[in-house]
Amino acid sequence: MRLAERLLDWRVLVPLGAVILAGGAVGVHWYESRQKAELAATLTGGDASRAPWLMTRYGCAGCHTIKGVPGADGKVGPPLNELIERVYIGGTAPNNAENLVRWMLEPQRFAPHVAMPPPGLTEGEARDIAAYLYSR
Repeated sequence: MRLAERLLDWRVLVPLGAVILAGGAVGVHWYESRQKAELAATLTGGDASRAPWLMTRYGCAGCHTIKGVPGADGKVGPPLNELIERVYIGGTAPNNAENLVRWMLEPQRFAPHVAMPPPGLTEGEARDIAAYLYSR
């Protein structure tokens, strides 16, 4: 059997097609993740790469479930995944980057009886965390 005939054999084409489709899916996912990360950085002015460590340091990970942060499986506060798709922050403030940063700095300003304590973040740290949360 010649090489051309062997390449057209279904036993070669099916696995090859599966590899091509899987590679395409990975590429699309990577591209969409990159676009989301760039949008989050633009909206917040933060650097998402610094956030996982900050969220562990300031205790966010103890109360919230946060995708991509080791040990962030808390059940006290709501999960912080897909935050950019929510309408409100903390059930009270319209979801935009400035409100998210302010919420992290002074949650009682938005909801006086909220259980979340002010974590003691700087504004820059809050922007880094906001970038991370909006990119996931």
